[in-house]
Amino acid sequence: MTLQTLNRPAEQTPAAPVRGPRPPLALSRWIVIAVMTLAAGYFLLPVWWLLVSATKTSSGLFTGNGFWFGDFALVDNVRAVFTEEGGIFSRWLLNSAVYAVGGAALSTLISALAGYALAKYSFRGRELTFNVVLAAVLVPQPLLAIPLYLMFSPVHLVNTYWAVLLPSVVSPFGVYLARIYAAASVPDELLEAGRVDGAGEARIFGTIALRLMSPALVTIFLFQFVTIWTNYLLPVLMLADDKLQPVTVGIVGWQAQRGIGSAVPYNVVITAALISVIPLVVLFLCLQRFWRSGLVAGSLK
Repeated sequence: MTLQTLNRPAEQTPAAPVRGPRPPLALSRWIVIAVMTLAAGYFLLPVWWLLVSATKTSSGLFTGNGFWFGDFALVDNVRAVFTEEGGIFSRWLLNSAVYAVGGAALSTLISALAGYALAKYSFRGRELTFNVVLAAVLVPQPLLAIPLYLMFSPVHLVNTYWAVLLPSVVSPFGVYLARIYAAASVPDELLEAGRVDGAGEARIFGTIALRLMSPALVTIFLFQFVTIWTNYLLPVLMLADDKLQPVTVGIVGWQAQRGIGSAVPYNVVITAALISVIPLVVLFLCLQRFWRSGLVAGSLK
């Protein structure tokens, strides 16, 4: 060991940086938080009022605090909903389920087929077809109610299940979303590999494309389900039979009876509205994990 080595100062480990107090939130962040809080309150307060009001009696709705619980009568209200007018509310729920599930499933399948074809096949008029789909997305659906009624009336489809189901299977937004997602998530090389292995186009679409497009298809199904379930104008225009009406038309009909001697009580109408929202919440919670998996898969590509 040399003298220089003995005289060399020992290496010192760098000291950990001293953390000072956190800087205060910027004014812009406080503004964003305030705006988001107001937006959350705007959307959640009606839901809270609906939940609270469904637990009250008819007289309790007009006394006390409207945003807090009173006499708990939720069980009696639910029983009254399903026994009012011979239990027709159950039939309305079944009709809404038929319209929403059937229409959303067929619409999702048609959107997947059309979007996949527009994204992966080259044919004359493809861009024109896609531009027409984009234009159809901008058309408000209520504008089509009266033309559909005039079309269905001569062929005796008015006041039938088909009058609501047939318009529900077409979704321009679903075709647009399926086309965009298929172009981004379905590699052409994977399709060519399937063709080289001898798979037909139908098998490639069913075993490869549909699996890769599943997050978009779940989104299309949920959007179409909510649209059909909450649709009011088309069913009220097409259906005259109470036994064919969905739950939206039925609840509005109950609410419109105010002032009549045999009118449905307000607490029953409000409880019916709360029950009609439950399928939407359950469906959203069940399909939420597919959205998350789709987002994670997209971030890894």
